[in-house]
Amino acid sequence: MTTTMSAAPDRPRLVPVIENAVAQQDWAALAAELDEYGSALTGRLLTADQCRALTELYDQEQRFRTTVDMARLRFGSGQYRYFTHDLPATVRELREAFYPRLLPIARDWANRLGQPTPWPDSLDEWITRCHRAGQSRSAQILLRYGPGDWNALHRDLFGDMVFPLQVVIGLDAPGTDYTGGEFLMVEQRPRAQSRASATTLPQGHGLIFTTRDRPVPSSRGWSAGPMRHGVSTVRSGRRHTLGLVFHDAT
Repeated sequence: MTTTMSAAPDRPRLVPVIENAVAQQDWAALAAELDEYGSALTGRLLTADQCRALTELYDQEQRFRTTVDMARLRFGSGQYRYFTHDLPATVRELREAFYPRLLPIARDWANRLGQPTPWPDSLDEWITRCHRAGQSRSAQILLRYGPGDWNALHRDLFGDMVFPLQVVIGLDAPGTDYTGGEFLMVEQRPRAQSRASATTLPQGHGLIFTTRDRPVPSSRGWSAGPMRHGVSTVRSGRRHTLGLVFHDAT
């Protein structure tokens, strides 16, 4: 008697939770808000437990390539640490999920401004190009602020290889874990006063913002509107954020 063994049913492919959370955002609305303001707040990306797990990494020094004391360098007050290339899974998955969603916006902005679009479809290939150009150090950041800490207006430019959008994710609950500490953006407008915005980052939500500038309508079609970002003074408690940068540092 011959017995025929039936093949085990294929297991369903599980869509990664973080990839799904990024994919489910309203990307048309986010792109429109980025066009208008240079920044756009996402819905929830991480759970409270995932946020706490990331904040707990801050004291594991082996996770980081360097620590920056902002007061010593006159960048503000507070501290941040750059991860090594051995990124925690959550950080790696967030970058990989965001890059293909941000890429069409980056290319559209560059086309409007008549600029080159050097970013390939693959994040790995783009990072390889950064390394070939001498930008070979990880630029993923975990930041910690306490009472009285703040971050001066700046841009995260580390060389000629620049991706025009980045993401900051709130890891603590505003109003509960800390007060103050709003994310600031200031746009330099031609022949006009600068325009500022302040955003409170809900825990587990992200803010997409321009690394350097955004396209603004002008009499010649489109011009680059320079923008810088920072953090207002933390009044109480402790504030942690995760910074996702899509180019590496020198």
